[in-house]
Amino acid sequence: MEQVRRVTHADEAHKLGYIGNGVTVAVMDTGIASHIDFGQRTIGFVDAVYGRKKPYDDNGHGTHVSGIIAGSGFAGRGRYTGMAPGASILSVKVLDRMGKGNTKQVVQALRWLMEHKEEYRVRILNISVGMLATAREEEQKLLLATMEEVWDAGIVVVAAAGNNGPRESSITIPGLCKTIITVGSSDDDAVNVRSLGLMKGYSGRGPTGSCVMKPEIVAPGTAIISCGRNANSYEVKSGTSMATPVVAGAIAVLLEKRPRLKPAEVKLRLYETSVDIGKPRETQGWGRLDVMRLIS
Repeated sequence: MEQVRRVTHADEAHKLGYIGNGVTVAVMDTGIASHIDFGQRTIGFVDAVYGRKKPYDDNGHGTHVSGIIAGSGFAGRGRYTGMAPGASILSVKVLDRMGKGNTKQVVQALRWLMEHKEEYRVRILNISVGMLATAREEEQKLLLATMEEVWDAGIVVVAAAGNNGPRESSITIPGLCKTIITVGSSDDDAVNVRSLGLMKGYSGRGPTGSCVMKPEIVAPGTAIISCGRNANSYEVKSGTSMATPVVAGAIAVLLEKRPRLKPAEVKLRLYETSVDIGKPRETQGWGRLDVMRLIS
């Protein structure tokens, strides 16, 4: 995370005191472990898979994603601090121990989130969950329509582009939703990508079937070190699932500074402040995240 913070200039924002205080990010994933780096900032947990009451993560993916957003870095003496170490996490478990879920449970969880967004002061939803476009059409339409509802309810939705690149039109659902912010990896062509089990150029890319530009923005997603689910450990994971919380955490920092911004205004800020890294538009969207430009 040190390198990620340097590349995105998040460290500079932290030095100015902007760390996401007062902002809640809902993370729909595999759950969250009781890692020391979250302190008392896991303010809620909902299990849409098994209905358990206490926070847990039987896979580790959700904990890793949450750490990228809001880990304090305490267990790693500051090396693995997240993008918004003052933000709170509302963990919503929609994936099982194998990282699988179903559309019905995800939609139910999204509706629960809209009903309780004021209670938990949710401003952002991070959803590093992908459904292939080969899924049943009615399921696709239902999930995409519900994502639109969440956005219209005032929650900034940030979703992963998926890891099915480098072929074109490889964005996964819900990243295909035209309204939300879809995130790709800026470093999917790193030399070590294949050793990490991914194709070079793995980040999902456009165009979409409706000719909407996707992804909107890219951020580092390869070999990211963040919270593990065992004994306050850290783990390395790669993919657009990791790039997505980099952007979600940056938005938490932005909303601490400018709390009245609406989702469309947040999206416009990303458009205005992203950095062109010289890749095709269907690969990089507007460009790479820059936190200092975002909050300036």
